[in-house]
Amino acid sequence: MIQALRDEMKRARVLNQLQERPLRAPQLHLLEHFAEFRPHLFRKKLRVDPTVFDCILDHISDHPIFQSRSNNLQLPVAVQLAIFLNRTGHYGNAIPPEDIGQWAGVSVGSVINCTHRVMVAILDQHDEFIGIPCAASEDAEEARKFVEEHTCHGWRGGIFAADGTSINLHEKPSIYGETFYDQTSRYSLNCQVHCTCSCISVNSCDTVGCYAA
Repeated sequence: MIQALRDEMKRARVLNQLQERPLRAPQLHLLEHFAEFRPHLFRKKLRVDPTVFDCILDHISDHPIFQSRSNNLQLPVAVQLAIFLNRTGHYGNAIPPEDIGQWAGVSVGSVINCTHRVMVAILDQHDEFIGIPCAASEDAEEARKFVEEHTCHGWRGGIFAADGTSINLHEKPSIYGETFYDQTSRYSLNCQVHCTCSCISVNSCDTVGCYAA
């Protein structure tokens, strides 16, 4: 019985404390400078423009998820949103919660909690953030130009694309080679469902027809 209690204590208690706490170098204060003077660095960190960040912040700040029910106050909503965008805007195997915690000057648990809270707040306003532009609109034309410049002409009319199984390539393709470079540092193809949306009536955006190719 004594041996069992000893084993249980070793599993449940920290017997050897680290002599030094892990170092953190918070860099959140740089975002304000980036937003005003170097927006490209702001986008590199959070994957959105400063104006888009402010818009999202205005939409979610009043959500009940950010109202503490204990004596432990939450981080400001702007900080939680920055942590969420930094984490979701990069590949998970390249930026673990430990790295984000060091960047933001918070614990790993805070990184996870911030991610969950912001995700809940955004999903509750799904229809406010997600919309399909009319095919005749300026936004749709800008999207078509972006797709054509960064991929190929055949995908110009695409609105949605769902990734599937990855198929590795023997070597870099000679045409649009860099677009086939994936997060695993290989050249590959994805089986995709490509959806093109267009307005049936040019004068009305109420009806949208979609087909998969």
